[in-house]
Amino acid sequence: MPADLAVIGLGHLGLPLARAAVTAGIDTVGYDPDPRPYAELRAGRSPVEGTLTASEIRRMLSGGFRPTTDAAELGRVRTAVICSPTPLGPDGGTDLTALRDAARALAARLRPHTTVLLESAVPPGTTENVLRPLLEEGSGLVAGRDFHLACSPSRLDPGNRTHTLANTPKVIGGLTPACTESAAAFYGRLTDKVVRARGPREAEMTKVLETNFRHVNIALVNEMAVLCHDLGVDFWDVIRCAETKPFGFQPFRPGPGVGGHGAPVDPGCLPHSPRSPGNPLRMVSLAQEINDRMPSYVIQRCATLLNEHGKSVRGARVLLLGVTYKPDSADQEAAPAREIATRLMDMGAQIGFHDPHVLDWRVRERPVPRADSLYEAAAAADLTVLLQQHRTYDLQGLAVKAQLLLDTRGATPAGAAHRL
Repeated sequence: MPADLAVIGLGHLGLPLARAAVTAGIDTVGYDPDPRPYAELRAGRSPVEGTLTASEIRRMLSGGFRPTTDAAELGRVRTAVICSPTPLGPDGGTDLTALRDAARALAARLRPHTTVLLESAVPPGTTENVLRPLLEEGSGLVAGRDFHLACSPSRLDPGNRTHTLANTPKVIGGLTPACTESAAAFYGRLTDKVVRARGPREAEMTKVLETNFRHVNIALVNEMAVLCHDLGVDFWDVIRCAETKPFGFQPFRPGPGVGGHGAPVDPGCLPHSPRSPGNPLRMVSLAQEINDRMPSYVIQRCATLLNEHGKSVRGARVLLLGVTYKPDSADQEAAPAREIATRLMDMGAQIGFHDPHVLDWRVRERPVPRADSLYEAAAAADLTVLLQQHRTYDLQGLAVKAQLLLDTRGATPAGAAHRL
């Protein structure tokens, strides 16, 4: 059955886009070669934690959304949006394997006048140097002449109910002006504002800048937090004062590490970049190095606090609160909790956890005991570590009940706990 739209990749990017399209009345098919998302969706469940609720999935299905593993469906649509995962590979570069597979599957069935859009986070040049050749070689069509091609990197913030796809401006960079306008016509049905970039590379680089901006600023406050602790300065009070400045300052807050789907990207280290690997974005590399050290710093603070109270990490009962990468979400992508738990276990600690959004949590493929009664578990633990400040946590109450509380998010009232 023909559809207006095919969303390729039913993960944290594709599912919210498909939901927005179905809500807007667009006949949508969702393609993923992995049978697991198909099975979960057909059963009325989200295949990705923290993306959509079961009720939202059911409404999508009742609204006509059709998940499929049949690539033949891709040849019956007017618009195809590639939302394939692009994680970091072992070498630190972006792994484009899933994107290439998606492009080949689409190319074999690509029809003239189709609009192809790329939402996956990719290094600059990917749309023109990777996606375009695969589509043209596999279809025999020419991008910009026979079909439209554009990049519009996703700006979705999983779990954010304030900034949604509808009210977040969509950046679009087409291969040609006509490609840009075709993409704008599609996204104009989903979002309030469309921002036209000069071309695909500018759109791709916008995502790189936004992601690197976050990581560099988090690295700055992480490093400041360590320095202020050594100097006996309350850095959380420093941030409170600094954010009163009405210009030239945007508050970021330190934490136990940086999670999320957006990894920092250095365009200078890419195979198709005109710059050589010898000219990286030094600030981005340094920011990543600083942020990667934060789980170790949290372990150091844990060991120091236990030692100051006459206890050793070995044999200590440590309760970890909040194992997701962001508050009020079940998404665990790159959350520092797993590394912190692993290091504590290696040092001989007895680990337990609590998270209102995560019922089962595993470290090294072994289940970690989940606390049923939060207050009782905190009172029994030698050390409680707040890694994520979910809204349901009564931090004042926890500070009273816990024997020892380390707050890595600065969420507890001043003086109620030891803060990062």
